[in-house]
Amino acid sequence: MEQSPLPHRSILHIDLDAFFVSVELLDRPDLRGKPVAVGGRPDERGVVSSASYEARTFGVRSAMPMRTALQKCPDLIILPARHRVYADWSRKVMALFYEITPQVEPVSIDEAYLDVTGAELLWGSPEQIAQTLRARIREQFNLPCSIGLATNKLVAKMATERAKPDGVCIVPPGEEAAFLARMPVERLIGIGPKSAAALRAMGIETIGQLAGAPRETLVRRFGANHADDMSRRAQGISDSAVAVERESKQISQEITFTRDVSDQERLRRALLELSEGVGSRLRAEAVDARTIALKLRYADFTTLTRQITLPAPTHLDETIYAAAWSLFTKTWARRPVRLLGVAARNLGTSARQLSLFEPAEDRRERLTRAMDAIRARHGDDALKRASLVKTSKGKRKTSNSKLQTSKR
Repeated sequence: MEQSPLPHRSILHIDLDAFFVSVELLDRPDLRGKPVAVGGRPDERGVVSSASYEARTFGVRSAMPMRTALQKCPDLIILPARHRVYADWSRKVMALFYEITPQVEPVSIDEAYLDVTGAELLWGSPEQIAQTLRARIREQFNLPCSIGLATNKLVAKMATERAKPDGVCIVPPGEEAAFLARMPVERLIGIGPKSAAALRAMGIETIGQLAGAPRETLVRRFGANHADDMSRRAQGISDSAVAVERESKQISQEITFTRDVSDQERLRRALLELSEGVGSRLRAEAVDARTIALKLRYADFTTLTRQITLPAPTHLDETIYAAAWSLFTKTWARRPVRLLGVAARNLGTSARQLSLFEPAEDRRERLTRAMDAIRARHGDDALKRASLVKTSKGKRKTSNSKLQTSKR
């Protein structure tokens, strides 16, 4: 008896367009239509974290040095990043996704896959779901997004790229290979620059040509495993499922100094700020870290990493900083430092509960949560420890136990 074919899946890939910039424009509508970038200062080795589409027309791209971005676009408007604000908006949008389906895989702060297979009875066809989500994200949050719909994650993500900016691209079942065929081979996910160059040297310039290339030809150049994987992807075939319980491997922040730093107090303050940033992201993702790591790079680019396992998992800034500072004092050779980084590893779901009598740990928890709320509403600089705020004479206070609210 002939078996019926398995039903195809319906996978959405949703990408919030120029997310950091789009969030900033909610507070700065006067900048709409102008070239805007979010990122670090050009005089401090800053890089572009996000660029508006107006800036992209000049060639400005994410991860580009901000100095280069200004050379390409002299009128570029640069805004500092407010990561807590972006995390808050991300949580709101992701909550909307879970209203549609529990099968959600957040890929990053501004990107997720949704498996909407079987959701037709509640929300209509997959095509209707895609259009509804795009409209609701715009209506509820005033944020643009692009959505790709296909039978697997690979093609859905590539459809999203076709949909940008602020559109929906649908690839019907059975048309995956045809959709990919005319794209340049380097556009295929999983094909790096070296593989793309090798394929072009073989006369294979499009994804369609890769899909039709003889297996033995590809195997001779790339080996059986890589050749077969490339061929399947070129045909739009992928078995990767939406991973509902995807966990971050680590959460980290680092700073590259404008000039190499030898002053211990300045390095200590930098570690404190980095630890606060890592702690904030741990709490935003509702996870604790069992391991804290330090990254230290000297002026000659010698890079050292050290880590320590904590007695108990944590998401508190003070605990993270104490571990990072301990690692630093044991590692630093009193040489000029170019880069510092703090990472939280060995992550797990946060399960801390407040006790009836509110011991010191729980009081710190409440205080930290209150600080997060203020910073999420008013920006990262709205609330700072006194040791991180300059006095009127240009010096910094040294107390670690007090907080000072900066004027806005």
